[in-house]
Amino acid sequence: MNFARPLTIAATAVLAVSISVSTANSQGLSAGAENSLRQRPMVMAAEQVLASVQRSGHPGYAGITLADKEVMLWWKGDVPADVTATVRQATRQAPVRVAKAVYSQAELTAAAEKLEAWRKANPGAGIHGVKNPGDGSGLVLAAYPGVATVAALPTAGVTVKVVHEQPMVSTSRKDDAPPWKGGAGTWNQTAGTICTSGFGVRNSANARFVLSAEHCGQSGHRIADRAGQFIGNVGAAHDDHDISLIPTSSTTNQMYVGNGDSNTVTTVTGWGHVFVGQFLCQSGVTSAEQTGGPVCNLKVIFFYQDAEDLVEAEQTDGQPAARGGDSGGSVYSYTSGGVVANGTVTRTAGARLGFQDFATANRDFGIYIP
Repeated sequence: MNFARPLTIAATAVLAVSISVSTANSQGLSAGAENSLRQRPMVMAAEQVLASVQRSGHPGYAGITLADKEVMLWWKGDVPADVTATVRQATRQAPVRVAKAVYSQAELTAAAEKLEAWRKANPGAGIHGVKNPGDGSGLVLAAYPGVATVAALPTAGVTVKVVHEQPMVSTSRKDDAPPWKGGAGTWNQTAGTICTSGFGVRNSANARFVLSAEHCGQSGHRIADRAGQFIGNVGAAHDDHDISLIPTSSTTNQMYVGNGDSNTVTTVTGWGHVFVGQFLCQSGVTSAEQTGGPVCNLKVIFFYQDAEDLVEAEQTDGQPAARGGDSGGSVYSYTSGGVVANGTVTRTAGARLGFQDFATANRDFGIYIP
């Protein structure tokens, strides 16, 4: 197979993009929100290809990224016939191109586990994260500024690049009411901290929860809205992944998207995976207070391959990606008729955002968007 050429470019893909742009304009969305909506056909195509790969479990898979106008499927070795067939089907949504990867995802995962074990055993080395750029080219180690390039790294078997940057730090709609929504201000009455709710969710037993960040409240902590109305006590939590569930009596598949005092809401139509190159928005309360609305143009740039398993995005206009009090807040993308849940805010460093993706919350807790 020629990895340098698109397999198929369907005419319907161009129409789908045109419809998305028209919809964005008719809804009066911001430029950042328009970027997210414009990508929806590519995201749908990427979801279709990812589902096929997950079903078959082929070892050559390396990653999926979103380019400006096409989906990139990165693969090591020959692409199996069933994946090729799915790629052809997915081009009905948007162009999909298969590109050659240096390493498979399995190889990168094994290397990341080795590097993460070394990092934990050598805290003085100044490495604070292990990242995957999503294209099968290797791994990236994040080091504190001023730390000399590490010469004693273990042999990982893959290309490893070291970048020097400050680690992201945790970021910790004022009067919501049942049914509880995403993007609302929350108050940990046990610890005295404020955050933002992520999404109203359910599990297979139809129990209802508010999804949030674990550092916003440990199990048993009493959580209320900013006006003091009780939501629930924190229940199940995953410390490494920084996500938690707040059991409550009533939730809804709506979330706030206006300014800090606005009652403007939109419908959360479901949840989706995230891909490198995807544009997202986040609706933390503090940012909404300071900017008048959500923070958009958050472009996914890395997946962390360490114990935290976070996703990193960057605000492409250089604006702050999140602020104190945004933690736990909704990370999402636009679709026709509403938004798609993609994750919850964990930490930030300037224009960079660290968040936990909804797919991980689904895997950890078995939750979904009702």
